Amino acid sequence: MEALICRNHGDPTIPPDSTPTTALTITKTHPIPKLTSPSSVLVRIKATSVHFATYLQVLGQYQEKFPLPFVLGSEYSGVVVSVGENVSKLKVGDGVCGYAGVGSFAQYIVDEESKLYKVANGCDLVAAAAISLGYGTSHQALVHRANLKSGQVLLVLGAAGGVGLSAVQIGKILGATVIAVARGPEKVEFLKSMGTDHVVDLSKGSVIESVRAFLKIKNLKGVDVLYDPVGGKLTKESMKLLAWGAQILVIGFASGEVPLIPANIALVKNWTIHGFYLGGTDAVKPGVTEESTNELLSWLARGLFTVNISHSYKLQQVHRAFSDIKDRKAIGKLMIIFDDPKSISSKL
Repeated sequence: MEALICRNHGDPTIPPDSTPTTALTITKTHPIPKLTSPSSVLVRIKATSVHFATYLQVLGQYQEKFPLPFVLGSEYSGVVVSVGENVSKLKVGDGVCGYAGVGSFAQYIVDEESKLYKVANGCDLVAAAAISLGYGTSHQALVHRANLKSGQVLLVLGAAGGVGLSAVQIGKILGATVIAVARGPEKVEFLKSMGTDHVVDLSKGSVIESVRAFLKIKNLKGVDVLYDPVGGKLTKESMKLLAWGAQILVIGFASGEVPLIPANIALVKNWTIHGFYLGGTDAVKPGVTEESTNELLSWLARGLFTVNISHSYKLQQVHRAFSDIKDRKAIGKLMIIFDDPKSISSKL
């Protein structure tokens, strides 16, 4: 089968196999994985998401290290082609989505039934590839950590990116007043079209002045929940907007700079700081990932939100996806799409 392999750490924006030492290589003879247990499932992958975390993995800068060489990719959707003898909830032909530590930048993957989620008939199978990790991060952070309520004020940094946009959408579904921060007119206009209550364009001025003016007009006391996948100076600036008793969700550091949150101010303003990493959730709260993913798939099937796919690429074009991430060009999700057999369409 065809698979994208990270053979050494390096620049992921360089085309695979362009030199003998490039970080990425594409093989067409990688073995199709076999069922590993009676409860495992073989999935032919339709789509897999490209994340900032994947970009960092190739660079060798991600906090979780994988032994080289390895097949890249984590979040995916596809169609079941084979099941173990103890599999009871899934059958051949079912559309599924899931999240694996590595291995989804390939035509096939084996996963345990317990880690896979059935995608409803008629639901966009490509869109479902964004659910487990991207939307799952925002849903669990906002619903299960911050307990975001209707009427509260949510401030989303990096709001045009994959997780940022999902936080904006989930915040609106939950009834929050959503303030989004992004850079550039194209991203700003898109966020406005999504029904965001207020959008700050970083290229045009201060976050503080823009948000304070909006809060004053709406007679709101401050930001109740800060969703932060960016870090750096923007975090420090945003903290000046937080209300008493606010909650800070630390999602990541796309800026490349880990911010310092002053404990003395957190003390006197009674802030709660949540570090959120999806990979360790079930070890602390068993079952929460399943609950979250099923709710998201229900919302997707009911049309409560749509997944905005900024660009989709073939596996051979993966370096272009990484360039989009590096240059912050994406609005929403970036996808790698695999061709289906003639009997399988992009929608079930």
